[in-house]
Amino acid sequence: MLGVLEGFATIAIIVAVGWLLADRRVLDDSAQVTLSRLAFHVASPALLLTVMQRTPLDAVLSANLVTSLISFAVIVGIYLAIARFRWAGGSLGSRLIGSLSAAYVNAGNLGIPIALYVLGDVAWVAPTLLMQLLVITPVYMALFDSDARGERPRLLQSFRRMFSNPITLGAIAGLLIAVFDVQLPRVIADPIELLGRMAVPSMLVAFGISLRRGPRPATGRAAEHVWSIVGLKVLLMPAVALGVGLALGLRGEALFAVVVTAALPTAQNIFTYAVRYRREVNLARDVIFVSTFASIPVILGIAALFHAFAGV
Repeated sequence: MLGVLEGFATIAIIVAVGWLLADRRVLDDSAQVTLSRLAFHVASPALLLTVMQRTPLDAVLSANLVTSLISFAVIVGIYLAIARFRWAGGSLGSRLIGSLSAAYVNAGNLGIPIALYVLGDVAWVAPTLLMQLLVITPVYMALFDSDARGERPRLLQSFRRMFSNPITLGAIAGLLIAVFDVQLPRVIADPIELLGRMAVPSMLVAFGISLRRGPRPATGRAAEHVWSIVGLKVLLMPAVALGVGLALGLRGEALFAVVVTAALPTAQNIFTYAVRYRREVNLARDVIFVSTFASIPVILGIAALFHAFAGV
């Protein structure tokens, strides 16, 4: 339980620093955009390269990975079905942000500490991390690029753009280094690692600036949209993961890991993508904020239930 609270407290403190800097007018809206660009084009690719080259591949190619992928697909499908009738008229980019907000978990800067403190091993979150970085992110980045150009997504163009996006390139480079067991010289590895360490603070500080300088939280129909996404993220997604995991034969700690991972809040990356592509920035901000707080009692409840009934 303490591990859950420590993970969330770390994020809250850095976001509060961003809020305070904006409140004291040390940083403004232009700083938010600059930090988001820094995270998107430099720091996040470096972080992904570092994380992926250290991810044990034998620990991720399992039923855990399949469960994460199916859970993501189910939630995205449900969101898109609801959005078609309830929030019709949005652009492709808007639907992309909405679906990512509903199903893309914070497996990095929050999932890793929670995996360490709650699950006892960072490897438990690796399948979801791998799935999101090497499958989900490249596909969505290609779709975002098509939307930004006002084009209809085409398979060949989308495939090409997967390999021109810095986020995707960082993840793929890290995977190739891991697969071929390449040892980067320290003169290269150390700067990459230092740049990667800027990713999470940059995203969180930019998020804090948005909370202080951006519009007030959504109300009315927009608030309904936010809360619907939060419900899909922190309530339905772990329930889907539980059902899929049981169907695939997961039990004990393995099942506990996929359910807790699915209950993680929406990743701060989504806010960075929203700012980068200028799509649903306020929606992404509000969903991340609300889902972060809403997921705390959910994860604590999941931990208590598994401890009581499964002895985990």
